[in-house]
Amino acid sequence: MNRFFAFLLLLGCAPAAWAQRRNPLPQLLLHDTAAVVRRVLADPAAHRVQILYTQIRRDEQGRPSFKSYAYRLKPTEYFYPASTVKLPAAALALEKLRAQYGSTATMNRGVPLINRETPLRIDSAFTGQTGVAVDSTAPAHRPTVGNYIRKVLLVSDNDAFNRLYEYVGQAPLASLNAYGLPRTRIIHRLSVGDKEPGSRHTNPFVFLPSMGGATGEVHQAAEYNAQPLPRLAAKNYRIGKAYMAGVQRVNEPMDFSTKNFFPLAEQQQVLRALLFPEFVPARQRFGLAHDDYAFLRKYLSLPPRLSQYPHYDAKEYPDNYAKFLLAGGPPAPLPEGVRIYNKIGQAYGFLIDNACIVDSLRGVEFMLSAVVYCNADEVLNDDHYDYDAVGFPFLRRLGQLVYQYDLTRTDERRRTQVRAYWSASHERATP
Repeated sequence: MNRFFAFLLLLGCAPAAWAQRRNPLPQLLLHDTAAVVRRVLADPAAHRVQILYTQIRRDEQGRPSFKSYAYRLKPTEYFYPASTVKLPAAALALEKLRAQYGSTATMNRGVPLINRETPLRIDSAFTGQTGVAVDSTAPAHRPTVGNYIRKVLLVSDNDAFNRLYEYVGQAPLASLNAYGLPRTRIIHRLSVGDKEPGSRHTNPFVFLPSMGGATGEVHQAAEYNAQPLPRLAAKNYRIGKAYMAGVQRVNEPMDFSTKNFFPLAEQQQVLRALLFPEFVPARQRFGLAHDDYAFLRKYLSLPPRLSQYPHYDAKEYPDNYAKFLLAGGPPAPLPEGVRIYNKIGQAYGFLIDNACIVDSLRGVEFMLSAVVYCNADEVLNDDHYDYDAVGFPFLRRLGQLVYQYDLTRTDERRRTQVRAYWSASHERATP
């Protein structure tokens, strides 16, 4: 028996009455017997758990609409977003490329066409900045915006995000009100101790497009964001009872007031805008072309082993790598027919997954976003978190429960519509 169906049998069938309830999440969670679910629900505030489940409903023509249900969704309760901020950064990098270089008007001005696969060089212009001239994972070993985006989406590479941050600049990332994301702010690089004033300074870029056999240079000067940073639109941003500063223990909560913030509902909004751009309000859309969307969808769901550039070893990066909801756990292939479009985060005891889970064989499709805090000793930055005991099992079980519930909503029409939509969504995706 397929292991996927085996776990469905263990879960049992969701009662049909639940389908009529206003919010199925409390029922799914409270009726589950899994020890890890009971542990988290015994003190959801301590685990800072938040869940947002969105059903995707389709009309006779297959056009989607969305109905969301939440469990303990608190837009102003702080959690560190970690790598989830990489998704809007990737979208804004593609949008900037298209706005600056991708139009016919640009070509008419005599400026060479630049796209996501144009080789580039990154220079340095401020203390702490580093340059890049070679990328051994890219074609011809030259860095490109496209290859940085692939790294970000395939394996959540931190350096690749930092290079996208440097290309986009801090100011467009710091305030995303224009996209209907009033609380989101992305104001620093990751894993390099980035803080003011260095976080305000971004590197100069040099694009190296080919023009009739010769290579020219198109420069983007170093930038400085002089605007006041948006306030942190969150409460409870002092977390834990102690934290490690190097080898020294500081016996007070860790202050996240100068960190990034990306609330769970706004995370799912970004993912929905990238997967269903024609079916979200205009102010939530990014300025991308069809091929940009197809490119993002491809690498949001592609198993790393299937990537040519960059190339990843299947043993180190199994198909369920960075797929916490539904499929997380020991290395394993995804269940047959299942594709997961997602972006995860993992840092300071927080585990986050922002996903759209699609089963084209059985007509299942839904969005599910969740965060859980896994740090029983309340000491941060000590690398002693409860990811394996609490976080990963909880998110995996949550995905299984919601999948099983959503399976009760399918029929033959829906199966046909799901297969058609998600096959078409990858059309024209170039490497």
